[in-house]
Amino acid sequence: MMAKIHSDQLQQLRDIFNRFDMNHDGSLTQLELAALLRSLGLKPNGDQIHILLANMDSNGNGAVEFDELVEAILPDMNEEVLINQDRLMEFFRLFDRDGNGYITAAELTKQMAKMGHPLSYRELSEMMQEADTNGDGVISFSEFANILGKSAIDYFGISVS
Repeated sequence: MMAKIHSDQLQQLRDIFNRFDMNHDGSLTQLELAALLRSLGLKPNGDQIHILLANMDSNGNGAVEFDELVEAILPDMNEEVLINQDRLMEFFRLFDRDGNGYITAAELTKQMAKMGHPLSYRELSEMMQEADTNGDGVISFSEFANILGKSAIDYFGISVS
């Protein structure tokens, strides 16, 4: 089945997979899978993610390996999904000025000011607290993707169910 996908698409998908494999164990937990799907513009609810994981998990280990992901999404995979992911990464890089893969509070403040939206200390604290879901003091790409997805949902009134 993987022969039908271009090697550059497969590499892009692997890069996406690796970004969301937070503990680098070669598989995605339910939470990691949910973050990946949301970053691709999909909006499954908790029950849908649980069912999807169960359906994708062909070896029954409770996680999704890269090959399982490819087999599951290959019929629906298209260039637009990968392009949107690339655009999101480009936007992330606007904030991640030093290119270390994380957005610090200082980087967030500076870029927001450059975009014409200076932040007060309170606004900065609230944004960091909301975005930094793992509490490490910086915003990773997956946290950034999740917060942008949530913002779009809130802004446009899109239902996730």
